Amino acid sequence: MFRAFIAGTLVAGTALLCHAPANAHPVKAEPNQAVQASFDIIETKITTKGDTAVFSTRVRGEAGKDKPDAAGKFEGSSVYAYVWPTSLDSGEIGFDQKQGIVALAVTFHPDFDDAASGGKNRHIWHPHWVVLAKDKACGGGLKVVDIPAGAKPKVPKTWPGVPLLIDSPEYPTTFTGDTVNVEIPLSLIGAIKGASFDGVAAGLKVNGNLHAPLLCVDNVFKVASGSLSLPGKVEPAK
Repeated sequence: MFRAFIAGTLVAGTALLCHAPANAHPVKAEPNQAVQASFDIIETKITTKGDTAVFSTRVRGEAGKDKPDAAGKFEGSSVYAYVWPTSLDSGEIGFDQKQGIVALAVTFHPDFDDAASGGKNRHIWHPHWVVLAKDKACGGGLKVVDIPAGAKPKVPKTWPGVPLLIDSPEYPTTFTGDTVNVEIPLSLIGAIKGASFDGVAAGLKVNGNLHAPLLCVDNVFKVASGSLSLPGKVEPAK
């Protein structure tokens, strides 16, 4: 019931993306024993420190401990992710403007590689920019936006060549105890200053028939705000 409720609030919350409150603070959440400890978000924040933006999520258990089981094939395979939905525009991360909800995601998927330039990353947690949109065909109500056959949208240099609005930059990503951190040069995302954000832990699934939607948010483990209202505000580190 809890996960179904969170999935519903995730969809409903997309309507609030442009109406996040302006209070500048992290997003904190009460622990919930019904959520797997490694995905039970208790705090998420984005701070700036010098010339770097730091995306950080703290959980009740050990961050990154739990990973999806290998399916042995791409179709129907699973992805686990720590996600920071933001108020950024898709044009600010190298795609065409106004394509959907821009989120940074740290993911693990043992059945396929999606690093830039044909690199390997199925064996490690790694970051992506993703653009999300609502889709009722997905169990969690959201999908990574598909690129239709024959379309040639604007994509970043580190786009991995898959038919999705997804980017595969090599940002430093660390897991330390209960916390996952990603560091991004502000020169690459200057618009993050003053942006709004939230925190999500979720499971995604590749379509078993490899048709659109190709990659769905299948199971939302927890939304830090409970409503995807983006109540956090990027602020300088204290």
